Formats: sequence, structure tokens, C-alpha cells
Amino acid sequence: MLSILRADFRIIFERDPAARNWLEVLFCYPGLQALLFHRLAHWLYTVGLPFIPRLISHLARFLTGIEIHPGAAIGQSVFIDHGMGVVIGETAIVGDYTLIYQGVTLGGTGKECGKRHPTVGENVVVGAGAKVLGNIQIGNNVRIGAGSVVLRDVPSDCTVVGVPGRIIYRSGVRVAPLEHSNLPDSEAEVIRALVDRIEALEEQIQTLQRTNSSRKTLVLTGCVASNQADFSQDAPVCNLRDKAIQQFLDGAGI
Repeated sequence: MLSILRADFRIIFERDPAARNWLEVLFCYPGLQALLFHRLAHWLYTVGLPFIPRLISHLARFLTGIEIHPGAAIGQSVFIDHGMGVVIGETAIVGDYTLIYQGVTLGGTGKECGKRHPTVGENVVVGAGAKVLGNIQIGNNVRIGAGSVVLRDVPSDCTVVGVPGRIIYRSGVRVAPLEHSNLPDSEAEVIRALVDRIEALEEQIQTLQRTNSSRKTLVLTGCVASNQADFSQDAPVCNLRDKAIQQFLDGAGI
């Protein structure tokens, strides 16, 4: 137990550049305080003591703004940064070296019994406000973007962004755990694709208008019949077949 507590303490200096001294970390980091309370509550929970573990969890929530059920299994060197609004459910499992930001929920999706919360692998980064829901598996070295909603399993070494979460594969590329500036934006990609589609449609409309004007001129000169076939062949056809747009409209997730 002492080795786990020391690991929880040391990881803060590795992950947070604002951590200056041990006194500040011990008394001013709610993530560390919540984990200290949870270690005690979880041990009492595993030995079958009723009520007291939940009371400790409730007090920790009141003091830190972080709610961790005593039944949750939290690995060593886990860092909950800022932490306000973090909720971790009863059957959740969090692997070693996981980094969790404020507003994260590792929760369930219903009232089913048994394992109903996520299992998070090692060295995972869960961005601010992200929701990971249900009995799903999150692999090792996964990054979950801020505000994402993850409802399906995620293999190792992937990045997940969006609502619902979409996987962006990053095979063979080692990414620093604090590097959030280069997360892909699937919504922005879809918007850019839609703008390109609108511009293409506007060009087609202008072409149709010019062709229609030419056709009216031909009607006046009595040349409609000879040019009708050419008009039908030259008229552009618009088909919504952009894969990114179609997936977005279908609400496809991971």
C-alpha cells in the first residue's frame, strides 16, 4: 500500500509542471487526496465492511469534488488532474499511469447488474469532460479527446474523438501524454467537406443556369430539337457520396 501511495505522489511531479514542492502537492491537489481516501475505502470495501467505505467516499466527494465508488479498482501512478466533477463507478477498472482530467465520467449505461463500468488500460489519457460509458474495454496507450463520448471498445494505441467517439489510428507513433494540441477534429473535417460540396453545387447551378439560358435562345431560333440531347448529356449530376459526410449523418461511432 505504501509503495502505491508513493507512486501516486511521484507521478504528479512527472505529469504536472505546476507541481513545485511536496507540501503543495499533499495539501492542494484534490486528485491525490481523493485517491488517498479511495485507497482506504477500497480496502475496507474488499474486506466486506458495510457503510463505512461509502461514507468515506462521500466525505471525499464533499472535500475534493471527485466521486470514486469504493468498489472501483484504481491502479498505481494514476493522476487525476484538477479533478472537479470526476465520477468513477463501482465496477470500473483504471490501469496504471492513467491521466484523468476534470469532468470525466467512467460510468454505466443502465441498471444492469454485474460488470457495468469501463475497464481502462495502462497509460491512458482521458480528456476533460469525456464520458466513457458501459462495460467496454479501453486498451493501453489510448487517448480520449476532451468532450468525447465513448460507447464501444477501443483497441490499444488509438486516439478517440467526437460524439459518438471515433477512432483515429496512430500505429507506431509514440505520443506524449500531455500532448493535446494535435487531436484530430472529425466535426471540422465534415464541415469542410460540406463546404466543398456546397461550392461544387453552386458551380453546377451556375452551369445549369447558363445552359438553360442557351436553351431558351435555341428555342427562339427553332433549334431545340437538335440540342436537347446535348443538354441532357451535359447536365451535371449531384450524388452525396462523400464518406466522411455520410458517416457523420448516419451517426456512426467507433
